[in-house]
Amino acid sequence: MTSTPSYTPEELFASTAPYYAAFRPRYAPEFYALLADRFGLDGTQRALDLGAGPGIIALELAPLVGEVIAVDPEKGMLDEGRRLAAEHHITNITWREGDSTTLPAMNTGPVLLTVMGAAYHWMDRDQVARDLDRIIEPGGAIVLASGGAPGDLEPADWRHVVDEVRTRYLGPERRAGSGTYSHPTERHQDVLARSPFSHIDTAHWDHTLTRSVDEVIGLQFSYSYSSTVQLGDHKDAFERDLRQALSEFNPAGVFDEAVRTEAIIATRP
Repeated sequence: MTSTPSYTPEELFASTAPYYAAFRPRYAPEFYALLADRFGLDGTQRALDLGAGPGIIALELAPLVGEVIAVDPEKGMLDEGRRLAAEHHITNITWREGDSTTLPAMNTGPVLLTVMGAAYHWMDRDQVARDLDRIIEPGGAIVLASGGAPGDLEPADWRHVVDEVRTRYLGPERRAGSGTYSHPTERHQDVLARSPFSHIDTAHWDHTLTRSVDEVIGLQFSYSYSSTVQLGDHKDAFERDLRQALSEFNPAGVFDEAVRTEAIIATRP
């Protein structure tokens, strides 16, 4: 039972925005503490969040710097970010529509840090590093935040339940837009090692995240490959079947998962 709805990329990512903001795991507080300590963040610096989505990083970084420029190509993500910023009375984030290809023409001005989450794997990574060399100030850095590389952590035992239901509805491949997604084979560290930012440090922090059935379901709708638009008319049936399968797997309704924050900090030698 696979679903192939018709949609535009804008509809796809706009549909994930509220779920992304509500259900994606946050990066560890230690990540932001590391940036503050290493780069002397004192509320005066400027930072760029490239591929910001709804501001998962920007909202946490904003209290540490003078301004965050949050750039994303999807208006729905930016609208969700603005809503969350207003809700938390954060006023020093500038939300701008754009992406890595429009960055050279955006006139962002100099920044100390450019932070990126999962968006970096979608980009022309070599070109982005060269473009950022013109923007990042001396002593600054490219900072990549992620959940680590595939296989770094043992998947939670309930993940196979989700995979089985998702495959039944959407097929075995993870669809990205109208195509499919595959993780880059070359590590980010190896790409950055040949860039102007070739001095690379990594750090990671692990913790256990506990989710309810509703939170596991909401998480699936935050992914482009299982968004409400991808599911189309089958969204309600998918949710019903996944809820039933999860409840049968663990009637207590508690789903633990080991979650990692990995930071890759690339500076000029």
